[in-house]
Amino acid sequence: MAASPKAVVVISGKRKSGKDYISEQLRNKLGPDKCAVLHLSGPLKKQYAKEHDLDFEKLLDATAYKETYRADMIRWGEEKRNQDPAFFCRLATSGEDSGKDVWIICDARRLSDVEYFQKNYNKVTTLVRVQADTDTRKQRGFVFTQGVDDAESECGLDSGVDWDVIINNNGDQKQLEDDIHKLLEHIHL
Repeated sequence: MAASPKAVVVISGKRKSGKDYISEQLRNKLGPDKCAVLHLSGPLKKQYAKEHDLDFEKLLDATAYKETYRADMIRWGEEKRNQDPAFFCRLATSGEDSGKDVWIICDARRLSDVEYFQKNYNKVTTLVRVQADTDTRKQRGFVFTQGVDDAESECGLDSGVDWDVIINNNGDQKQLEDDIHKLLEHIHL
């Protein structure tokens, strides 16, 4: 198992809900020197790019390049997870940032992701759901894609999880600040 952080914040939400934005806001408030934003999708994309001879850097950004491969990447990732549900969680938490006091897992998408952190870091784990309505997500570039937005990678955490904190990210800055404040109060440090 990886290092032992003092707090693990597991963030989930639909595409274009603002998971990365919330993660960066939280990192800035907690201090970049003691806080790491860890992506579960990073190791997945890196391995997928390697096995399929693709540009890893382009798979990380929000361009059409990534969207071209998204459905196949999801299928491939599911195959890997079926063999070992914790494979990508272990990869994400074994990097150089794993020595930081606080881990922000910014892209939990499946129950197996949540279960991994609850099982291995239960006493310090906070589960967070970022929500944004469909119109707000569309303003951020969301377009429903069959086979992606109705797949487990987008819907696997829609139910069955008792979230510690819900963050509403619909453009109301006061609401967002209040929700982030609640999250900061909830984190076990």
